[in-house]
Amino acid sequence: MPIKPLLISAYTLVNALGQGKRASLLALQQEKGGLRPCDFEDVTLDTWIGRVEGLQPITGELVAFDCRNNRLAQLALEQDDFSKAVAAARERYGANRIGVFLGTSTSGILETERAYQNTDPVTGDLPESFQYRYSQSLFSVTDFTRRYLGLKGTAVTQSTACSSSAKVFATAYRYMQAGLCDAAVVGGVDSLCLTTLYGFNSLELVSKSPCQPWDINRSGMNIGEAAGFALLEVSDDLGVALLGYGESGDAYHISTPHPEGVGAVLAMQLALENGGIEAEEVDYINLHGTGTRSNDASEDKAVVQVFGTKTPCSSTKSWTGHTLGAAGITEALFACLCIEHNFIPKSLNTNKVEPNLFANILLDKQTQPVNRVMSNSFGFGGSNCSLLFGQLI
Repeated sequence: MPIKPLLISAYTLVNALGQGKRASLLALQQEKGGLRPCDFEDVTLDTWIGRVEGLQPITGELVAFDCRNNRLAQLALEQDDFSKAVAAARERYGANRIGVFLGTSTSGILETERAYQNTDPVTGDLPESFQYRYSQSLFSVTDFTRRYLGLKGTAVTQSTACSSSAKVFATAYRYMQAGLCDAAVVGGVDSLCLTTLYGFNSLELVSKSPCQPWDINRSGMNIGEAAGFALLEVSDDLGVALLGYGESGDAYHISTPHPEGVGAVLAMQLALENGGIEAEEVDYINLHGTGTRSNDASEDKAVVQVFGTKTPCSSTKSWTGHTLGAAGITEALFACLCIEHNFIPKSLNTNKVEPNLFANILLDKQTQPVNRVMSNSFGFGGSNCSLLFGQLI
């Protein structure tokens, strides 16, 4: 049975393409990617990353939360008048009736890495300045965001690897349907750290060049960082809305997707069913599209099974890098931009699609009416989520 659409009444994002909606929009339209040779901390890996500029320390009453991950959240919250939109919603619903649902994977683990680099040489104790609760704790960014926005309602952190900040849309919908909140701030934040850069490199998944999803010569992913937030409301106003969502679990392998894309198929089918939409009514699919051989091949089979070979598809991870726990929200908001501005970005850096892959991968951007977009996020361990967005008219 179709769900009741939730209006996305405000949203904001920051990533390697820049700060705010306009920066991402212009970069996608003008085909200017945000990847750069790795220049993070003292990392010596030969790879490219999607690093965000302009992070500022957190000061004032929330100074205890100061860490790279929360600085990234703060930067996003200050863009696109998002905080003002939430303040207006707070007046309508009350601070206790707006939930906060955020996804993250790394959280503030960089602070823990730095703390271990500075242990006491005699006792091995961590520095007194290190506070796990306000940095690495998965709830840190959710707690920070709720306080920053002056909210006092339900607050939940979702951590399901790369689907984290896609699944928050589904979680928020269920909480709202249960009457636990009247509106919701959903989003995700993940920041660069040594664990992910060296960890994915140890899995031999990191590319030495800008990633090339679906390309015959693809050699892996690039790691990025990002933050994004959206305000969800039940409203009769016109605009872009969440039309449907689908979740599934493969439980096939801890880091490799099911080769036939079984869980991905189920997630996409459920999103269509919940949205009351047929596959042929979807104008564009924003792929999970990491650029690794196994992920792209698995998703290709799933997409072709559900949609066939005609629906336009592209991956935007070649623009921002794989932002892990923030990938879901980043690409969901890219979907909103596509609907609002009637364009579809190409898969940057993809020059020749592998002959054994059959999805309709765009090698050039398209300008056309875009009414419905599906955004895929498929995480480690087979945690899958597909989101369906569309224009309320």
